[in-house]
Amino acid sequence: MDDDDADYMQGSDDEDYGFDYSDNDEANESGSADVENMYYKAKSKKDDNPEEALKEFRAIVDQEEEKSDWGFKALKQSTKLLYLSLRRPNDALQTYIQLLTYTKSAVTRNYSEKSINGILDYVGGGKGGAVEVDVLEKFYQATKKALEDAKNERLSAKTNLKLAKLWLDRKEYTRLSKLIRDLHAATGSSNEGDDQSQRGTQLLEIYALEIQMYNETRNFKKLKEIYNATNDVRSAIPHPRIMGVIKECGGKMWMGERQWNRASEDFFESFRNYDEAGSPQRIQVLKYLVLANMLTGSEVNPFDSQETKPYKADPQIKAMTDLVDAYQRREVHSAEKILKDNHSTIMDDPFIRAYIGELLRSLRTQYLIDLIKPYTRLELSFLGKQLNVDIEEVEELLIGLILEGKVEGRIDQVGMRLELDRKQSLEKKRYAALSKWTEALEAVHGAVVSKTSSGRMMEPVMGESYIIPSREH
Repeated sequence: MDDDDADYMQGSDDEDYGFDYSDNDEANESGSADVENMYYKAKSKKDDNPEEALKEFRAIVDQEEEKSDWGFKALKQSTKLLYLSLRRPNDALQTYIQLLTYTKSAVTRNYSEKSINGILDYVGGGKGGAVEVDVLEKFYQATKKALEDAKNERLSAKTNLKLAKLWLDRKEYTRLSKLIRDLHAATGSSNEGDDQSQRGTQLLEIYALEIQMYNETRNFKKLKEIYNATNDVRSAIPHPRIMGVIKECGGKMWMGERQWNRASEDFFESFRNYDEAGSPQRIQVLKYLVLANMLTGSEVNPFDSQETKPYKADPQIKAMTDLVDAYQRREVHSAEKILKDNHSTIMDDPFIRAYIGELLRSLRTQYLIDLIKPYTRLELSFLGKQLNVDIEEVEELLIGLILEGKVEGRIDQVGMRLELDRKQSLEKKRYAALSKWTEALEAVHGAVVSKTSSGRMMEPVMGESYIIPSREH
């Protein structure tokens, strides 16, 4: 018994047919046994002689006086043979259309839904490789029509969502946009008596597809609009994978706006949801979380949390944990070596690669500040060798630090060196301390005058003790 038969047997348990046995039962059972033998005989020829198997499956259907479960199974096997083995997708489509007519009465609702989903999966490439887009669309259109005739709105919505995901994976954005509009219209036109949580859940699934499309097409204005719309959905019970997708795209959106903290929060929520769903995407999102956390400049290790700790030793994550350690120790050379040695696990991801420059810039800046502390004058070429970058990048980093007030000094463009004004820096600190001391004295003086003139004993100010001079001489 293969998966198809196992699904059928499982699906058959969902309904009670309430058979009443009559005198003709023995004859019926004999006929059923003959058909069953024909089915398994044809099935045994699938691999070695698919054409012969196809003929024998067709014989089962042709001899039926009325639609039966064995005819449905024969059509299902024929669809697979034509599509996967014989590579005749148009013939497979015609067989599939005939199969859909059996879903009204010949088999249980659950089994027919599992069969339809399975066929659409391998037609879409999940089990059968590439297919012409036009043929693929015809399979879905046939399914949609059959489900509308059967008034199976639930499976119709699921089928449309499956097709939308397929268009997204194939980057068929024109087709996807049209289908998303249809999905929104169908969701908005649902009856008021419908389960509101079901409508909210379906709306989030549509948003998840839409937000991925805008992320891939780099339409960040629409992406943010949809992201904000997801926060307004109420009474929804979405699958955690859906929330993982939404929060992942949200994190990428915040990264684009250089809002590292908000990105880190969304990536953590995405990771948590993917982890709950058992999705392998959790590993990639965990890398994004680590990246965003480093860009915030936080000293907190992202692997200290209960949710992320089990993945610290994962081979795909190990390079990122080493990168975090190097970043927190401000070891720029170690970080560069980690990136070079782990190109496949870090740099192969275009999203991570887009922000590595920002990360290294931050790390080099901190390293540069620590490096120049003991000196008053430094050659830019020396700093370039220490950072393993060219002089132009060193100069750019120093200009940024000077403008931000993190370094007191100037760049000698002729001599190509940094001259640090330690004396001026020291005097500024002294003036700042003196100014603070003067302000404190003025505050004390004002308090003394105020208390003395009011004739009341002065209270200590700011934790200090003051002695009021005696009036006696």
